[in-house]
Amino acid sequence: MHIPPHDNRNCPIVDVDDPHVPLVYFNIVKLRRDQAFRYRVPGYETCIVPATGTVDVEVEGVRFDALGNRGVDVWDGEPEGAYIPTGAEATMVCTTETAEVFVAGARYDKVLEPFDVREHDPVQYGSDDTKTHRKIKHILGQRENGRVGRLLVSELFTVGTGGWSGFPSHKHDTDRPPVETRHDECYNFRFRPSRGSGLQMLQREDNEPGDAYHIMDGSTVLIDRGYHPCVVLPGYEMYYFTILGGQSRRGLIQYFQPTHADQLETIPGIKDMIAKFK
Repeated sequence: MHIPPHDNRNCPIVDVDDPHVPLVYFNIVKLRRDQAFRYRVPGYETCIVPATGTVDVEVEGVRFDALGNRGVDVWDGEPEGAYIPTGAEATMVCTTETAEVFVAGARYDKVLEPFDVREHDPVQYGSDDTKTHRKIKHILGQRENGRVGRLLVSELFTVGTGGWSGFPSHKHDTDRPPVETRHDECYNFRFRPSRGSGLQMLQREDNEPGDAYHIMDGSTVLIDRGYHPCVVLPGYEMYYFTILGGQSRRGLIQYFQPTHADQLETIPGIKDMIAKFK
């Protein structure tokens, strides 16, 4: 499902118990200097990630000041985040002229401890020759195992201009470990320059026609089931904020589309990337 760019007025874009992706939650919060935003999401653990600007965060009496260091866009600096336990009340206050803040969430019934993330685990793989060159910055990744329930949060960047992401095509809609895990997924896309765009494919069955969505700067895509590669137009860079919520476990096991699974052997570093999500 594609949700076109729009002013969500700080209301969830993907709310709790969404009919397509009930395991994840997503909001974009836009603030001006000294403005505050308070939220609580019962039944979901969340992560606050400034896309641009800086905020001070308080959760249940614990403070994480000066979260976020990016200026004009998501390419302008490195990501930072704050983990908010299930159902906890969190408040963010903007300390720059403006701030745009992603709030990612996953369904989870236990209450853990809040913490901040000031460094990330980068992974770069693919190649220009295979049109799959990209970089992943894990905010809540493998390093946070044991501190987070079901939530995975990452930022994905194309390296250079043009090219494919999420290829070879894979899915994670059926809980049958160790072959595959059920993880609902949500993307929010950005392009540089912002007039750029791309295409999100969603193929429900191997070798059967699927769906395709024209994605633009600010598009949100919900991945409920099926194989889902995406591509950016030549001459543009693509970024997407990625939220994964697991049904029975946090680690992601992807099932690669049989028709294209042999391409795993052609893309440099992709097996290391896959291991970082498990």
